Amino acid sequence: MTNEDVISTLNSLIETCKDGQNGFQEAAGSVERSDLKSFFYECSQQRAQFTGELQSLVRELGGDPEQSGSVAAAIHRRWIDIKSAITGKDDTAILSECERGEDIAVNTYKTALNTELPANVKTVVQNQYNTVQATHDKVRNLRDAGKAATT
Repeated sequence: MTNEDVISTLNSLIETCKDGQNGFQEAAGSVERSDLKSFFYECSQQRAQFTGELQSLVRELGGDPEQSGSVAAAIHRRWIDIKSAITGKDDTAILSECERGEDIAVNTYKTALNTELPANVKTVVQNQYNTVQATHDKVRNLRDAGKAATT
């Protein structure tokens, strides 16, 4: 894998982390439960930290780090806005949307881990992936608990 390929992979992860940061922040502003609000804010801050780590790696490799999220994520956040307005800020619906976003993040990290990355980069990406996967699972479990409570 060339240096440019590694930078491209890292920039893709940066975009994904920015998307998650913004999505979780949007979710935090859309839920009523204080425990979910806190959880989503923590997830947003965590993704901001991941972004900083990945941007540092890109700079170390001589590249220009990605500075924004994806257009698809902006559309996804807009969908959360609309869904929140329609459902009266239904926490379960918001958790479902967060899980959908986390599905994308997990897959992006898996793709990155299936490439030839330098050892120091792979360690950072693997550690972040483990946290992203755990966050995905927690969001899914919260969503499932919310669905069970309403049935």
